[in-house]
Amino acid sequence: MDLQSELLKSIWYAFTSLDVEQSGKVSKSQLKVLSHNLYTALNIPHDPVALEEHFKDNNNGPVSNQGYMPYLNKYILAKATEGTFNKETFDELCWTLTSKKNFKPSIQQGLCSQKDCFKLFCLFNLLSEDCYPLVIIQPELEYLLKKISSGMSLEWDGTLLEELLSQNATLQDGMSVWEFLEHLGAGQLLHVESKEAFSLAVDEVFMEMYHNIIKKGYLLKKGHVRRNWQERWFVLKPSSVTYYVNEDLKEKKGEILLEESSVVENLPDKDGRRCLFCVKTPFRTYEMSASNVKQRVDWVQAMQTALRLRAEGKSSLHQELKLSRRKQRETLQRSQSNQSSHNEPIAVEALQNSAPEQQRETESLEQHIESIIQKQREVEAKRKEEEKQEQEIQQARQRDLERQLEEAKEAKEKMTATLTEMEKEVKQQKKRIHELELTQVKLEEALNAQIHARLEEDRIRHELERQLAEEQKKLAELLLHQSQLETLAVRSQEDTSTTTPPISQQTEESSQHNTEEVPVHESTSTATPPNIQQPEESGQHNTERELLNQSSTTQMLKHWKIQLNRLMKPITPGDKVEHLPIKPTCPRQGQALTSTEFIAKVQTGISPEKGNGPNPSPTREEEEQGS
Repeated sequence: MDLQSELLKSIWYAFTSLDVEQSGKVSKSQLKVLSHNLYTALNIPHDPVALEEHFKDNNNGPVSNQGYMPYLNKYILAKATEGTFNKETFDELCWTLTSKKNFKPSIQQGLCSQKDCFKLFCLFNLLSEDCYPLVIIQPELEYLLKKISSGMSLEWDGTLLEELLSQNATLQDGMSVWEFLEHLGAGQLLHVESKEAFSLAVDEVFMEMYHNIIKKGYLLKKGHVRRNWQERWFVLKPSSVTYYVNEDLKEKKGEILLEESSVVENLPDKDGRRCLFCVKTPFRTYEMSASNVKQRVDWVQAMQTALRLRAEGKSSLHQELKLSRRKQRETLQRSQSNQSSHNEPIAVEALQNSAPEQQRETESLEQHIESIIQKQREVEAKRKEEEKQEQEIQQARQRDLERQLEEAKEAKEKMTATLTEMEKEVKQQKKRIHELELTQVKLEEALNAQIHARLEEDRIRHELERQLAEEQKKLAELLLHQSQLETLAVRSQEDTSTTTPPISQQTEESSQHNTEEVPVHESTSTATPPNIQQPEESGQHNTERELLNQSSTTQMLKHWKIQLNRLMKPITPGDKVEHLPIKPTCPRQGQALTSTEFIAKVQTGISPEKGNGPNPSPTREEEEQGS
């Protein structure tokens, strides 16, 4: 069946859905809308001029199917090219138009969903006869039901179909798509265990028959660049082999275009891989590995079938199978008609003459059929045994996976508990680190304060050392001055001993002289001669002045010696200050003090020690000077 015949079936449903009155005619406005939709779905450029010319209003009446067919063949079907449009989208458009009129809600409430009904609609059109109205005959219906049952891993039971046909004789000549969906949804054609399994089976048959998928499954493929083996999901069509990352078909990894010169060959085992085969194209050789020998045989045969279809110019395996089934039915019908056309006497005579031969042929045919049936049973038993073994393996794998899943869950729970404990420890460590950081800041502040105090102490010590050096220098000068004064006093005493009375007498006279009134001065002054009075008075005045200076110098020297004895006490370093008694009223106990606070604290600590300790005894020189 060519592309135009396939498209025409779907268009027929769309046209009949617009015939509301079932008169075989549709209004021109509706046909214009339908034509525009067909142009869009088939990806054909619109030709509005030809559309208006064909549908120009001559009789103001609707157009029949025969009136629409010339335009449809010339301007739409003739321009449709395979590969330039999505056929599933085109069929979905026609399904949407026809389902609004003919689809019953009871169908959707049954076994089939809306999506499943669309897929069954496409499969029905694929297997229906090429005569209108479209119907599917019993052999093709059985073929479709067997495919769906095989997709559900069930054996098809034909008793339901036989009962339905016996109850409704009109269905023996063919069944329309709406009758097919209604009886299938009511469970009158198949035994279905679950809707999910039925939907998966319909989808699998739809992908295989409608999208011309000959075979699909997982294979190991050898890389072209890295030369490593990767598992890929392969989809075989008559013209190509496409491989994906997995079976969801979302990430396509590559495509092998099958040419007439392409070859499929088996390869010997190598590199630790078994069941190898390759596809040789004019540009590259693709190496693949199957899971077992049976899988390799199936894939090699499927690829050889695809290459044969490619060489014969056919695009669908199921179309070819449908045509072969149709030819067998036609041959059988012709043979039956030829046998019925012979005269009965001739037929009887021929039957009598050929009775032994026919009997032998019948017996041989029965034996052949019986052997075929026996082989089929053996194959079926072997298949069931393999399926049982495979099921047991799958169950064992499932149990193993469930056990691994439980172990993974337990490990996950343990890991979660461990992570929770680690998070708690991390929080505690963060808290401890924060406390340590605060402690570090406080210690740094205390260290800075101690450093500043130590620097202040060093500054004060240097200042005291400087003052001590100055005092020592002054003391040395005083001692030098004292020695000079003593020398001068000795000289002055030696001088005055010859010229003046003793010092005590002079002192008394000077005191009397100070207490006497002016007349007495005048009398004494007048008593002595002028040339002798002036030297005596000047010498006496100088002596008194020297004595006063000597007494003041002695007092000052005594005071300086006491201060010097205090300053000569060793200065304790700053880290020894803590041994000094600390008053409880100290403003900053245990902390660093400023310079003024430190000096006050040292002075208050030293003064009690000085008051309580033994006073140093004055030296001999101090006693002499004090006396």
